[in-house]
Amino acid sequence: MERSISFKYNLQGNYKFPLAFPKQKDLKELSGNVLAADVGGTKTNLSLYQVSDGMLQPLKQKSYVTKDHSSFQEIVKKFKNEDLPEIDSLCLGVAGPVNEGVVKGTNFPWIIDKKEIGKELSIKNVEIINDMEANAFGLGALDDSDFVEIRKGSEVAGNAVIISPGTGLGEAGLFWDARAYHPFATEGGHSEFSPRNEFDADLWRFLQGKYGLVSWERIISGSGIYDIYQFLIITRGIREPTWFKERILQEDPAALISASAIAGNYHVCKESIDLFVRYLAIESNQFALKTKATGGIFIGGGIVPKIIKTIDKEIFNENFIKSDRMEHLLELMPVKAILNEKTATYGAALYGAMML
Repeated sequence: MERSISFKYNLQGNYKFPLAFPKQKDLKELSGNVLAADVGGTKTNLSLYQVSDGMLQPLKQKSYVTKDHSSFQEIVKKFKNEDLPEIDSLCLGVAGPVNEGVVKGTNFPWIIDKKEIGKELSIKNVEIINDMEANAFGLGALDDSDFVEIRKGSEVAGNAVIISPGTGLGEAGLFWDARAYHPFATEGGHSEFSPRNEFDADLWRFLQGKYGLVSWERIISGSGIYDIYQFLIITRGIREPTWFKERILQEDPAALISASAIAGNYHVCKESIDLFVRYLAIESNQFALKTKATGGIFIGGGIVPKIIKTIDKEIFNENFIKSDRMEHLLELMPVKAILNEKTATYGAALYGAMML
């Protein structure tokens, strides 16, 4: 069972991570049932909460394979098959650019329209936000135990960012107004990869031959891990172990490479993950510089929590700090990995509650 959610750090009291919602309300004054959705290229997670006594109490949670369904509404109807209370508010965090309440998924084929959802499902309050915005709003519901520190940084207040490798590469910013953070979506993961050295240039040429344009998402993602691995074995003429060749035909390649890196039973897998971490550090550096993120870099997504024990912090920090003339600024920036896979759902739930 999922835990209850509270907005731990609000604008009225002592706070650690204050967030500004478009409709800022006190949860203690609200009541109703909120359906939160985290819609990604691989999974769609639904969680129903009851808002009571300043808390969001979980009533039901379920996960669905996104591409097995023809629409979001189809999933909600399956979810509601049981005897559930009326839904007063629905907030979707969706992997894709949201424009005027409509989004076409980046890594799945749906078009989601909040007006159509409200009409078909008879829900009065419906809002669609980018999944990375949902992750940002979810930071307000997390505990210290939901993070792992990758680098300490300083206590300088300022903007913050989230970068989340998973099926794709999500990125969001949080503007600091001296009182609270204002999350905003970006599609920075689709900006173009920039090599730092000849090795990177060789990788770029390999991927350019496969994809044409090479975005950061082509490298810092699940499919990116597999592409890095293939680059290494093809360009070096490495013969794969028989056991690995057999398993990769049956399993998710990125998951198998990650597991093998953790187990230490195939050196190319460990090198692939080290390179993934290096490129994650470089893009974190670039995003942080563009937003002056002295408030911190938060690394989310589905990959990093699974490989956190094998992440070489020296590799990350060495590549994160490198800059032409801004190393002193990068030194100020703390970096934390988000371990809680429900962060986007929490953010959507809190956002939905604010619409009651």
